[in-house]
Amino acid sequence: MIIGVGIDVASIDRFAEALARTPALGDRLFTAAERVLPSGQQRSAASLAARFAAKEALAKALGAPGGLEWHDAEVRSEPSGRPTLHVTGTVAALAARLEVRSWHLSLSHDAGVASAVVIAEG
Repeated sequence: MIIGVGIDVASIDRFAEALARTPALGDRLFTAAERVLPSGQQRSAASLAARFAAKEALAKALGAPGGLEWHDAEVRSEPSGRPTLHVTGTVAALAARLEVRSWHLSLSHDAGVASAVVIAEG
């Protein structure tokens, strides 16, 4: 059963400008693992913008409540490159109350826009 669906888009240029203007923003929004590729290189602004869109889409799939912590939702990548969601803390607690059993995530970035779709399934 589908419990919620969320979608979000982010302008890659605006997101890159925000990160450059406020260097601590990256630390506030993303876990250390989200900010770097498995090779150790920093993720591109496009990749980070897609991960930000995923966190926003996740909140929408949960009904857009207040009080969710950014680090309590982490976008991870399987060895194949497929993105997944790992939730803890505030996000996991709300997901448990809503009886979310699994997450589906799709990320994309093209033509200056990053997007994400999240489906919460019970």
